[in-house]
Amino acid sequence: MAVAIASLAASFSCFHVGQIQNQAKPLNKSFLGSPLRAYNLKAHKKPNGLHLNGAPTIRMTAATTPAPSDLEKQDLPKYVKSRLPGGFAAQKLIATGRRKTAVARVVLLEGSGKVIINGRTAQEYLQGNPLWLQYLKHPLATLGYETKYDVFVKAEGGGLSGQAQATLLGIARALCKANPDNRDPLKKQGLLTRDPRKVERKKAGLHKARKAPQFSKR
Repeated sequence: MAVAIASLAASFSCFHVGQIQNQAKPLNKSFLGSPLRAYNLKAHKKPNGLHLNGAPTIRMTAATTPAPSDLEKQDLPKYVKSRLPGGFAAQKLIATGRRKTAVARVVLLEGSGKVIINGRTAQEYLQGNPLWLQYLKHPLATLGYETKYDVFVKAEGGGLSGQAQATLLGIARALCKANPDNRDPLKKQGLLTRDPRKVERKKAGLHKARKAPQFSKR
């Protein structure tokens, strides 16, 4: 009996040692059974702006900013005062345009095509909107005067869209004052027509000008 127990203990000890040795072997196979391959970092290119250790590198490039124009270098309010001695009312080529609730007083002077609205460039004042800027260019482009006159505008009331369209009418009327022969081509383009449309006022008992509350028979 003692001999049988000793033989069983020896067999269990051998099994335990063999299992530990199998676990100590390095794994060289993946779960799918194929041998694992070492990942070679050198074989892959580094992405731009990153090292292999993850530390980012910043590449500084020289910023190329366009040179400011002569109109941007100087103070625009002072420039307007120098070009308009006595203010808007003292000028000869002055006209008024209206659209919705906006009013624009326009002065034309011999120049190079600058457009200044309320002491700011048209590009800045109209927020670079291409449609609104096109309103200002249309009368001058119709006559081919894009670089003949400088336009000074004093706009009040309404929004930027209404002020831009009021400026269009004011420029067209000022061009007619400069030369009566300009009236026919401007008239054919409809640039001298005052647009009388305005927002209709709200009515009492209605949601808006004409929108009524839902009708209920009972």
